[in-house]
Amino acid sequence: MRALIYGGGAVGLGLASCLLKSQVSVDIIAREGTVSALQRNGLVRTGIFGDFHAGASAFGSYSLLTALPPGTYAYILVCTKSFDSLNAAKDLSEHKSLLADRTKIVLFQNGWGNADAFLGFFEKERIYNARVITGFQRLKPNEVDVTVHADAIHIGSLFGAHGAAVNDLAGTIGKGGIPCQVTKDIGKDIWAKMLYNCALNPLGAILDVPYGTLAAHEFTRAVMNGIVEETFDVMSRAGYETHWQCAEDFLDVFYGQLVPDTAEHKSSTLQDIIAGKPTEIDALNGAVIQLAGKFSLSVPYNCVVHNLVKFIEAKNR
Repeated sequence: MRALIYGGGAVGLGLASCLLKSQVSVDIIAREGTVSALQRNGLVRTGIFGDFHAGASAFGSYSLLTALPPGTYAYILVCTKSFDSLNAAKDLSEHKSLLADRTKIVLFQNGWGNADAFLGFFEKERIYNARVITGFQRLKPNEVDVTVHADAIHIGSLFGAHGAAVNDLAGTIGKGGIPCQVTKDIGKDIWAKMLYNCALNPLGAILDVPYGTLAAHEFTRAVMNGIVEETFDVMSRAGYETHWQCAEDFLDVFYGQLVPDTAEHKSSTLQDIIAGKPTEIDALNGAVIQLAGKFSLSVPYNCVVHNLVKFIEAKNR
């Protein structure tokens, strides 16, 4: 198997470590600083699934698709931030010599709407989505730490494509240390993660606290409850489903299992703000706000946290 990791951030490096541990042929597309670090020192993974190091000669790392060695890939794992989805789709579409007839593009991204960016360039049968509820933190440009894990990575198609096409990918990720499985319910999984992320990610960034602290106080619980109830309403009105029949059922699992399992984690939005990078808020609460507008629904809790994060972004710039 030959796989391309498009995006060398924390998630991309974490997945690359799994594939390399499973002895898959891996190339990584990343920013020049990351590429330089990988070429000097290799890839390092630490954390709850054990330590792993792949020397620089064990994989390829490049800053441009034009620099890749010739040949096609069985899988292209898109691990960019959600705001780069359109650019990633366009870039890959301009290098279709990298794709064989059976090549699958799997989106390992936060938020809702990433697949739509790729539909403008690729047939829907190629496009798969992944839901990741594992915490990755990049310690150095070539080092990733796996901090928390709430559930196996799930991979599936939003468009009815057969799951067997990504069985090998799921198996090699699992063999490499992080549980992974194929599902027919990836849409439900993504909306479950939207409920989780929309409640925790922006508020954790605004207040600079880990997830467990948010759940420990009635004031922040009230805000998160409001976000979840609004998001569930928008999801339902738009015709989507998740694994729970109502917001209250989700909140039982949210406070009883999901937050405790990731209590020490600090949000990716906060990590982006600290690094002075753009956040993915527009693909999280912003996506809820946009979808709510189509149905004339009011989502004040989502609007407030979205606007506060956008303010912090603008202030940092």
